[in-house]
Amino acid sequence: MRRYDDVPLIVRDFLIYHENIKGQSALTISEYHLDLRMFLRFMKLMRSDMPIHTRLDDIDIKDIDLAFIRNITTSDVFDFLSYLANDRTANPDAASPDYGISPASRARKLSALKSFYKYLTVRTKQLAENPVADLEYPKLRKSLPKYLTLEQSAALLSAVSGQNEKRDYAILMLFLNCGIRRSELVGLNLTDVYEDRIRVVGKGNKERIVYFGSACRKAIDAYLPERNKKVLTDNRALFGSRNGNRISTDAVHSLVKKALLKAGLDATQFSAHKLRHTAATMMLSGGVDVKTVQEVLGHENLNTTQIYTHIESTELKLAAEANPLSKLDFSDRD
Repeated sequence: MRRYDDVPLIVRDFLIYHENIKGQSALTISEYHLDLRMFLRFMKLMRSDMPIHTRLDDIDIKDIDLAFIRNITTSDVFDFLSYLANDRTANPDAASPDYGISPASRARKLSALKSFYKYLTVRTKQLAENPVADLEYPKLRKSLPKYLTLEQSAALLSAVSGQNEKRDYAILMLFLNCGIRRSELVGLNLTDVYEDRIRVVGKGNKERIVYFGSACRKAIDAYLPERNKKVLTDNRALFGSRNGNRISTDAVHSLVKKALLKAGLDATQFSAHKLRHTAATMMLSGGVDVKTVQEVLGHENLNTTQIYTHIESTELKLAAEANPLSKLDFSDRD
């Protein structure tokens, strides 16, 4: 892991704990690092004699210790959240910068603070008071995830072509059948594929078994002879790239976008992650209960999965309204 020399020792210990003990992903650790660094830079700016217009990126926080953190109050955290909502900008050098970051971004930073203070108060007991324990997350606007219809899914699969046709087709089939994440697909090894299922390593290095249908099995079988002819730098990998490495998440993103364009679908509206949404929606529409879909997708919380039940309800409502009989009105009948 990186040493993270731009943050205090207490933050580095927290990051190491979450990487090595909690098994958090590299992306999560990186987000914790960036969010806590911003928070402590803001706190140091507010408590020092530095000019108020000092750039946060220029503030050195390596000298911050436990005593400094112990003196941070809930009111200080509110000031930070207010700064994020009203004054923070992603591009301060722009001609007309937009100030204030989204509720989702603010919620992520608050989540990092809650995790940090839980570590200090509960895990290591270095602090007695938790100033963020009772803070509520910013209210997020809930929207239904986008997904492909059955017809669009078929068009996408039919559009696959080119030098890596068998590989790309197998990848799309796994997305649409199993609803796995892009990072999970990239991490698949040859030994993770069984007769009717795959072993997936998800968030937090948690393993799960996901079953697939006969069409997906045929797609994998068609690809394997091609794969077995290749020698990769990591020869365990199920999917390889042109340069002989394990396929990357960026390469998967690119091949999905390419297939979407060939299928005549809006590549700005759909992505590999939307294929995961599609798989979940198809499962629920096919009568699979939401608890089972939760296990298939690897969601830790059932609430995350239940958004797809709203999609299913919407589809059923549209189907009912499409029925010609729904337009007939017999209310004036004698």
